[in-house]
Amino acid sequence: MHTRCDFGAGREAISRREAVSTVAEPIAPGRVAELIAKEEDQFRTKRQRSDQLWKQAKQFIPRGVASSFQDAAPQPVFVDHGKGSRVWDVDGNEYVDFHNGFGVMVVGHAHPQIVKTISERAAKGTHFAQPVVDDAIVAEELARRFRQPQWRFTNSGTESTLDAVRLARGFTGRDRLIKIEASYHGHHDALLVSVEPPPDLMGAADAPVSVPYSGGTPQAVVDLVTVVPFNDLEVLERTLDRHRGEVAAIIVEPVMMNIGIVLPEDGYLAGLRDLAHRHGALLIFDEVKTGVTIAAGGATERFRVTPDLVALAKAIGGGLPCGAVGGRADVMATIDEHKVVQIGTFNGNPLTMAASKTTLTSILTPAAYSHFDALSEALEGGLRKVMNDYQLPFHPITLAARGCVTYRKERVRNYRDYLTIDKKYAYLSWLYQCNRGVLMAPGAEENWTISVQHSEDDVLRYVRNFEELAKALTT
Repeated sequence: MHTRCDFGAGREAISRREAVSTVAEPIAPGRVAELIAKEEDQFRTKRQRSDQLWKQAKQFIPRGVASSFQDAAPQPVFVDHGKGSRVWDVDGNEYVDFHNGFGVMVVGHAHPQIVKTISERAAKGTHFAQPVVDDAIVAEELARRFRQPQWRFTNSGTESTLDAVRLARGFTGRDRLIKIEASYHGHHDALLVSVEPPPDLMGAADAPVSVPYSGGTPQAVVDLVTVVPFNDLEVLERTLDRHRGEVAAIIVEPVMMNIGIVLPEDGYLAGLRDLAHRHGALLIFDEVKTGVTIAAGGATERFRVTPDLVALAKAIGGGLPCGAVGGRADVMATIDEHKVVQIGTFNGNPLTMAASKTTLTSILTPAAYSHFDALSEALEGGLRKVMNDYQLPFHPITLAARGCVTYRKERVRNYRDYLTIDKKYAYLSWLYQCNRGVLMAPGAEENWTISVQHSEDDVLRYVRNFEELAKALTT
């Protein structure tokens, strides 16, 4: 959901989300457009080398980037190096990194322990496609954190959710999946459905239509996915009744993080589990984004609900490609029984396992989570004060290392609520932060990740930039 057409000002194309965005009390819309134009000019002026490299890359790489998510308005920022809480782009601009590789780098950049671990492991060999000692050490630590007894490794969040779905289908003997409208679970066909459904195709709120997110997704695959809104157990129950005996699993981000941050209502996650089990289905938590970032044991720990399967990636690997899927002993036994195949040349790669062990056992300690909580408190307190002082109809959400600003006064419960937000404010904020030394993830979602190497001054820099934006908006 981070594409070049997300933002209207300065772009020829306007995203379909922005086309339906409204706010109850727009803040000086003419002023917003003026500020965006000014900030875009400043952005481009300071990033001419990035622009040159981007144009050169387009000769050999579609859209000039390795992943389409990286092609964001007004242009991609090419990064040169990182250290601690900072990154530097190829034009020499320095940033406090609030992007952190889409939620991966909670250890910060070039953490001394990670550098030492990777260097020592590389000197002993980087790949064998054979078991190594660290495999079981990492699996045991994940079992402790997420209360799942059995684990297998993958190389990305996409692979983790793919394997979780296959395990659920293999265990239940059923094919149908239920997913949440506007959740992203990776780029495999089985779940690349209703990730960003356009308003004219998404159907009624209480009966969303399953909409393919990409060309090349077979309709037969889309037809096996039923979509429901987040935070609505009534619609889920009716859906399960309508497909009685068909559903293998319900897969959910326990905290939605593809449309900013959307929290589960009290009792929602437990209700999901109970309804799934009542209908003979499994509950899968996609904790690729929440895992080890919002608590040591992710959403499983924070909300005290244990699913049947959990998919992990991103932050567990210390910056290396990584992934894991864990689950109940009887579900994971389908692998022991040769009923479900879970394989991969790079699964359990020794470099990744070494970095994961160091990340989980030496860096992301209880002290690290206390540090995240203290930084989050400073961020949220500072942002709330600015919003109150300038009477802005926005609100912040913080969860340990993760957080966002929601550009709406009321809480967002689901995708349909999210569509009421004017994305121009998020884009303007992104430009303001980037032009003033804070790098945010590209996209309208305004979702940040902080690291163990961030300081209070680092996070307050974001607050100071936001206050400067607030003054500009209300002048």
